[in-house]
Amino acid sequence: MPSEPTLPFDNSYERLPEHFYTRQPPEPVPAPELIRLNRELATALGLNANWLASEAGINMLAGNHVPEGASSIATVYAGHQFGNWNPQLGDGRALLLGEVVGSDGIRYDIQLKGSGRTPYSRGGDGKSPLGPVLREYIVSEAMAALGVPTTRALAAVSSGEQVVRDRLLPGAILTRVAQSHIRIGTVQFFASRGDVDALRALIDHVIDRHYPEAREADNPVRALLDGVIANQARLVARWQLLGFIHGVMNTDNMLLSGETIDYGPCAFMDRYHPGTVFSSIDHGGRYAYGNQPAIAHWNLAALAQALLPLLSDDQEQAVELAQKAVDAFPELFLSAYRAGMADKLGLESVREEDEALAQGLLTLMEQESLDFTLTFRRLAELAGEHEPATNVSALCPLPESLEPWLQRWRQRLASDTRTPEARQAAMLAANPVFIPRNHLVEEAIAAAQNEGDYAPFHALVERLSRPCDYHLDDIRYATPPQPEQVVTQTFCGT
Repeated sequence: MPSEPTLPFDNSYERLPEHFYTRQPPEPVPAPELIRLNRELATALGLNANWLASEAGINMLAGNHVPEGASSIATVYAGHQFGNWNPQLGDGRALLLGEVVGSDGIRYDIQLKGSGRTPYSRGGDGKSPLGPVLREYIVSEAMAALGVPTTRALAAVSSGEQVVRDRLLPGAILTRVAQSHIRIGTVQFFASRGDVDALRALIDHVIDRHYPEAREADNPVRALLDGVIANQARLVARWQLLGFIHGVMNTDNMLLSGETIDYGPCAFMDRYHPGTVFSSIDHGGRYAYGNQPAIAHWNLAALAQALLPLLSDDQEQAVELAQKAVDAFPELFLSAYRAGMADKLGLESVREEDEALAQGLLTLMEQESLDFTLTFRRLAELAGEHEPATNVSALCPLPESLEPWLQRWRQRLASDTRTPEARQAAMLAANPVFIPRNHLVEEAIAAAQNEGDYAPFHALVERLSRPCDYHLDDIRYATPPQPEQVVTQTFCGT
């Protein structure tokens, strides 16, 4: 068995005041087994993948062993959940094991999720069923492959114990990686208590860790706020361009680093409709696909409000600075969205009239119940002088009602200078054929949960790692669900 290496932990969050977190060991589990290890990510983090896959490494990933240099802390935060204020939340089933600096020079958190009770569990068991762990592994790694800033999955380990939900379910633990787990809700927690010293310490930490360029600004806190707003605008635009629906866009689920976090009741749209909701707890559709930009704007306003004590000693000036920063979000989002939509439609530049062209397509897609992902992929195939030999035409036949729009689109393409071949290549790279289809995710979870068969899970993870590379052998991963396969609700798993 490989001996335990010296893990390169450098735990900066642990050096913040102790009321930022609670020291908490994970709860041991009886019989951990490795389900999957992300070896490529481990190497990028400077971790020994062979050791992580060993008995000693698996015990660490399961929480049975806390290595030297680890912090093992549960962090505290607050948040607006579905618009309702909760003054104290926190890591109820997760522990920050420590931080490492990757080969890219960026600092990353390594967190165990599903590792047992903490002081913030609010009566829960702090455990995770197998299904949510597999879902997060699948979707977070797919998002990374799609170029979306996201938390990552380093490993999934089964615990060898049963977790009680509506029934007994096999338990598991996810090892999650993020540039940090500092949330809008973290800022809100200290601001709501009037703890300005803690708020200042937190923001200094965030600036040093994520926005060091803000330190040189005349008002570093305003520069930080501007940076967070710009990152969130680009992130949500990217979600919209992929048909991704977060599910629980609470302020405690928005990271200041600009990464996507919390893949509980998330989903990707099949048929396009802006009102699409999957989350079983989103009864009013607050976080529906079409509402995501406005909700991000709302959440960022909550962040700006929490930062008022640091923006200026003059309350009126602080409010003015906050308002100006937040007011920039709509245009930042639209700019990112329009640029991304231009890439998806093969447009070399963004023109004013292109917005009507894009909206016309979306309207037709909604009217005809067209598949979001495959419609854009089909346009990419039609953008060159010759269609690729392997194409999605059988999976996504375009209705005759789209023909007038296609003529307008081709006329617009003709005014650009790129060759058809270059345009098509760029569009094929911008429009994936593979996304984590909800029915395939559920199929993989069911096979693992009910039969102990992880082959569908591994196959799906592998296929989604190359989202734009289409081969007919993989046609089932590109095929939209049949009526009996349609998933209408997704669940948090807590």
